[in-house]
Formats: sequence, C-alpha cells, structure tokens
Amino acid sequence: MASTETTQDVKDARSPGEASDLAGLEAGLDALETVQTRRKPLRQTFTEKILPPVVAIALVLAVWQALISFKVVDDPTKLPSPGAVWEVLRQAWLQGELLGYIWTSVSRGLLGFCFALLIGTPLGLLVARVKVVRAAIGPILTGLQSLPSVAWVPPAVIWLGLNNQMMYAVILLGAVPSIANGLVSGVDQVPPLFLRAGRTLGATGLKGTWHIVLPAALPGYVGGLKQGWAFSWRSLMAAEIIASFPDLGIGLGQLLENGRNASDMAMVFEAILLILTVGIAIDLLIFSPLERWVLRSRGLLVKS
Repeated sequence: MASTETTQDVKDARSPGEASDLAGLEAGLDALETVQTRRKPLRQTFTEKILPPVVAIALVLAVWQALISFKVVDDPTKLPSPGAVWEVLRQAWLQGELLGYIWTSVSRGLLGFCFALLIGTPLGLLVARVKVVRAAIGPILTGLQSLPSVAWVPPAVIWLGLNNQMMYAVILLGAVPSIANGLVSGVDQVPPLFLRAGRTLGATGLKGTWHIVLPAALPGYVGGLKQGWAFSWRSLMAAEIIASFPDLGIGLGQLLENGRNASDMAMVFEAILLILTVGIAIDLLIFSPLERWVLRSRGLLVKS
C-alpha cells in the first residue's frame, strides 16, 4: 500500500512539461509500431510518381527539338527531328509492323530469360552451398558476368548457325552468371542464426534450402533477376544486330541494323526508343512490383 502511494506521489510530483514529454514519447513509439495502410490520394500519387517522368521526357523532347530548330544540328542524316521519328513510328503502326517488331524481340527475350532462370537458380544454390564448387566455379561466373555479351555472338553463330537457338544461347551466356551471382550474394547475407534455428526445427538439406535459405536470400535473388533480365535484353539486341537473317524475322535489333544500313536515322532512333521503352516496361510491370513485394513482406517498405 505504501509503495502504491509512493508511485502515485511521484507521478503527481511530475511537472506538466515532463508529463507532456512522456506522453509525446509514448505517442511516438505507438506511431512507429503502427503500419500505415491508408492509401495515398490520387493527386499525391500523380505528383510523386507520374509527373516527374513526364516532365523529364518533355524536357528531353524540348532540348531535342531545340537542337533542330536553332540549327545546332542541321543535318537530318545525323539527328532527325522528333516529328520525323514520330512519323516513322506512326507509319510502322499503320502498316501493322510495329507490334511485330516488338513481339519478335520480347518473346525471344522472355523465353531466353526463363531458360536462364531454370539454369541459374540451381547453379547459384550449388555455388553458394558447396565450398568446392564455389572455389572452382565462382571466379568463372564472375568473369563471365563481366564479359560483354556481344563477344558470344560470333562463336554462337559458328556453333549453332543463324537460328533462334543461337539467340537463346547468347541470352543464356549473358544472363545465367548474373542470376547465379545474385543468388550467391543473397545466400551469403543470410544470418547464421536463421540456419541454426532451421536445423534445430528439423529444416535440413532440401527442406532447409526451401524454407530457410531461399526466403532469407530473396532480396539478393530478386536483384540478380533484375540484372539477369538486363543482360538478357542486351545480349538479345547484340545477337539481333550482328546475326541478322531474313528467316529469323525482324526484331528491334534487326530494325536498328536495317536503319544503319539504309542510313535512315529516323529508323535508327525509332529502334532505340522502342528498345528503351520495352526495357522500362518490363521492369515496371514485372520486376519493380516483385521487388516492392519482397521489401514490404520484410517490413522494409511501408504499404501506402
């Protein structure tokens, strides 16, 4: 009873300022523990996520047009106007060719990336978990990742000929090392405590890999997937530019090469813009949502 009265006396003895500070501290701690689930207003989303890239694109187009209008570059064979490039795009759309260019490259790129995923994932796990394999293959994977993918096009053509198999081989050689190294990096960052806890609960061998290692390594793995897609897309463009053949169809790389051969800079810029747009679209539609989901599931990104 005496202890209760003493505690109450201490509380009563606090100054109003101290009580206010303590109340503010408690409120702040409660706010940190509270997950914000309220969705952002549409206006705020537009201002933060949509408006900045639109403004950036508008500035690039304005500078581009200014170079033409003020005769800084007055040779259309070196730099076409935005209007000329738009006209080439419009004609390709009206003739029904534009989607064909895009689909030819995108279908090859995604299929090749899926093959690279099936090979790179078990390879990365093997390198990450077996010391002898890491000592033997790890430096090779790092060297392959730093090797320009265009270097694989000549030997792939000699080995496989001018066909789609050659394209997929170049994609695999470019993407598999990135995916495997990304997974190795993710596994290396798994806290040892997780592995010990998993073994204590009986998660060993394949169970431990599936339930402990892979989920814990997911952020690094997703980073490797993003880089693997970038290497897949770059490798495919290099293969389409160098190993052009009518029976392979006209992809975006072939379109770029056709523009160069015809000295048609409007077609060259058309191909460059399409290659850039597809790369950005794939990242926004597939890899950015996947990365946000992984970060949000670990409490590293607040849901808004």
